[in-house]
Amino acid sequence: MATFELYRRSTIGMCLTETLDEMVSNGILSPELAIQVLVQFDKSMTEALESQVKTKVTIKGHLHTYRFCDNVWTFILQDAVFKSEECQETVSCVKIVACDSKLLTQ
Repeated sequence: MATFELYRRSTIGMCLTETLDEMVSNGILSPELAIQVLVQFDKSMTEALESQVKTKVTIKGHLHTYRFCDNVWTFILQDAVFKSEECQETVSCVKIVACDSKLLTQ
């Protein structure tokens, strides 16, 4: 199964990457094993989001910037409101990166 490396830039992905870098620097982990861990992280995040997340969210806000490059959409919204059935949350600025999941099966 192919995966995107998008989730590595999430908070948990960045923490994992920093921890792996530190472990490689200290000789606790080989660079090859660290790469295998990151590849597994990509796969696990993709699988978890596909199978475990069922909540639908509506997003409204001021579109500050958008771009489409290499089949990846990037949106930057200001004063964005996220609404689900259970709650509503407002954030001052959010970056949304979206990829076509059909590209994973090619």
